[in-house]
Parts: sequence; structure tokens; C-alpha cells
Amino acid sequence: MSKTSEKLEVWCAGEDWCPITTTATLIGKKWHPVIVHRLLESGPSGFNELKENVDGISSKVLSDSLEDLQEKGLVDREVVNEQPFRVNYSLTDRGASLEPVISAMAQWGQENLREPDSDDDSGR
Repeated sequence: MSKTSEKLEVWCAGEDWCPITTTATLIGKKWHPVIVHRLLESGPSGFNELKENVDGISSKVLSDSLEDLQEKGLVDREVVNEQPFRVNYSLTDRGASLEPVISAMAQWGQENLREPDSDDDSGR
């Protein structure tokens, strides 16, 4: 993981700067928290490995998401082999610092959501 100590400057929609709004713009896209979670769980991963671990994501969306996370300083991209070409993606220190947020999302999901085919009707 690379170190990032300076704070990111992030656009805010309202007149008053809001850390919730700005954090949501940073990780609020559908696949971003999932990708961060998989990198937290598995460590540095190649593109194909990430694609296998993120159910339902297309190659284009994964590529765009990784590029966006890299631009935001949350993910590092390292070429590990030229022939055959291989790239590993890993979290920066800033990306890894999202662990409590991602864990809280997972915990909330465990406590409040269920699979569609589940027999438990208490959530309806």
C-alpha cells in the first residue's frame, strides 16, 4: 500500500462542505465499495481475479471503476509482468483506511437484508 497523507479536495454539491456528501461522491458508485471490499479481503489482485470475485460486473465497468478509484488515490495499479502482460491492483493507505466504512456496510447488510429466495418473511 502506498502512503497518502494529504487530504483530497472533493467537490460538494451544496453551499456548505459536507463530509458525508463528499465521501459519497468518492465511494458512492455502485461497484466502488465492492471492489474496495474485495481488495481488503484478498489483497493485491489481477484484473481477471477481481472480475471473478465481483459477481455481475462487466469488464468495461470494472476497468472504468478501477481507473476512477486509482484517480481518487484509493487504488494503485502496478505492472508486474510485461510478457504476458499482467497488472496487479492494490489499495493505497487511503483506500485501506475505508475498512471500517466497508465493514460497517457489510454488518448493516447482514443485519437488515436477506437473499431474495430466503424463507424468512420477517423483512416484508
